[in-house]
Amino acid sequence: MRNVQIDYRGNDLNFQSASLLAMNAAREERMLDPTIMAWHQSSEQDSPPVYDGADADTWWAKYGSGNGGRLEVCVGEDYQFIMMDARGYEKLGDMPLRNLSDEKGNEYLCHTSAPGAFAGAPGSTSCAQLDGWAADQY
Repeated sequence: MRNVQIDYRGNDLNFQSASLLAMNAAREERMLDPTIMAWHQSSEQDSPPVYDGADADTWWAKYGSGNGGRLEVCVGEDYQFIMMDARGYEKLGDMPLRNLSDEKGNEYLCHTSAPGAFAGAPGSTSCAQLDGWAADQY
């Protein structure tokens, strides 16, 4: 994985400004459609999602590199991003999906525009039950 360090000495950074700097750096590294695969904030004022049991200091880098990340961009001393180039990937656009749970607490991913679908409860024609799978990113 390539690494880029942005030596930032301006005002305090927030996620939005740091991510814009990272996207620009990725474009300078010849990524035509840079996409953030994972991020980490050292000061932990904001924090990215963390899997239960994962090491919060390392899981994000493992996740990012394991899912297509090819460039790590460090912005100042606080933000780190794993970037990938999404050119060539199909753009999905809006997808009419919704997460629902049944009366037993089972979780489902439901396609809300499927024929005969959607009365506010999971149905066999429009929903897929989500199993207990979780990414092993520890």
